[in-house]
Amino acid sequence: MQSMNFSLQDEKALITGGGTGLGLGIARAFVDAGAQVVLVGRRENELRSATESLGTAAAYVVHDITRLDNADQLIKRAESISPGPVSILVNNAGIHLKKPAHETNPHEFNNVLQTHVVAAHALVAAVLPGMIERKHGSILFTASMASLFGLPLVVAYSAAKSAYLGMVRSLASELGSSNVRVNAIAPGWIESAMLAKALAGDPKRAEKILARTPMNRFGDPSDIGAAAVYLCSPAAKFVTGIILPVDGGASIGF
Repeated sequence: MQSMNFSLQDEKALITGGGTGLGLGIARAFVDAGAQVVLVGRRENELRSATESLGTAAAYVVHDITRLDNADQLIKRAESISPGPVSILVNNAGIHLKKPAHETNPHEFNNVLQTHVVAAHALVAAVLPGMIERKHGSILFTASMASLFGLPLVVAYSAAKSAYLGMVRSLASELGSSNVRVNAIAPGWIESAMLAKALAGDPKRAEKILARTPMNRFGDPSDIGAAAVYLCSPAAKFVTGIILPVDGGASIGF
């Protein structure tokens, strides 16, 4: 009974940015929990490699989520790959921009918002009719520490990730009666190629991050995957509208 509470058997998850990093960590945990997964991204080589590593429960679609008019088409393609509708949507894809605020131009700012916020909403709008009709579905956003406290040099990224909090709460309020749950995970600093690149040649930054993290270590993509399984599983059937930090205590550390 306990294992069934955390099972994703008979679920199909569409995961944007699923070929690497946190998206792949979520996909791996979903497959282990019994779900079918469809990975979405722009780089086919990464998607193919990720899918091969996940086995027969995984497939991929090469797609640019900023092509907003094609969101419906993406859902249809994902549902045609294997039997069953998309019952879980993970809005994980995003881009990063690290620049001083006064050097961030409107085009750059809008590009970050378009990828994180507008494209995520387009996918939500495309997948919701089926979820509402079936009265079953889960939508998950990958938020950030930048959603919870101020970080310098990432004004566009912070704006985008903070927007997720409002989206989650509004959607959860609107969709609760349809048994569609909406939540977010706010990852802390997780071991990944992106983190390695961010910390390369900057040992003081790594020391600063660990100094404010009570568990005094970086996380692993599997930590995010396990949290995602929980939030999308029957174990969380009465959980909606939350932002769950998975950060080793960084958001409460000093």
